[in-house]
Amino acid sequence: MGSAESKEKMYCTRYMNGGGPPALSEQVEKSINGTSTFKRSSEVVEGNQPDGGQMTVIVQRRSVEGYPDCDTLQINFVFEDGIQMEKHPKPGHKYEGLSTAAFLPMNNEGTKVFKLLEAAFQHKLLFTVATTSSGEECITYTDIPLKIRERGGPESCGYPDPNYLKTVLKILKSKGIK
Repeated sequence: MGSAESKEKMYCTRYMNGGGPPALSEQVEKSINGTSTFKRSSEVVEGNQPDGGQMTVIVQRRSVEGYPDCDTLQINFVFEDGIQMEKHPKPGHKYEGLSTAAFLPMNNEGTKVFKLLEAAFQHKLLFTVATTSSGEECITYTDIPLKIRERGGPESCGYPDPNYLKTVLKILKSKGIK
């Protein structure tokens, strides 16, 4: 595009001809429908997240605090009650399941974090079995932070938190999820 082009109508023909990346909504839809091109890396160590958990995502037409112009990705995680395996604190004992949600802004960085969280889930790195202060065994979060509230700030695992997306990207990278 030279300076002879109209300043009111500057287009990138690569994007107009379908050569650009897919829209964010299309990328999320592929992940929802299981047609994502996610590949497991042999460099990533497997965590001890219990087997059988489910991770699903839906797009909410509202924004998390601090991202007023973005829709929200709501990631739902469900684990049924189960029996601990050798990799857990008390093999053979029961543990309580978990049903929770995490939230991300649906923008470039949020969608990237979503894809990496999806990989971390596949590598069993997001959840673990732990003993509560009352001695009960249950599924809980690992050291990979999730925003489980759309509001309330970092002290309540919510937004706004301007450093969250960068922080979680660094943590995931340190675990081999890139």
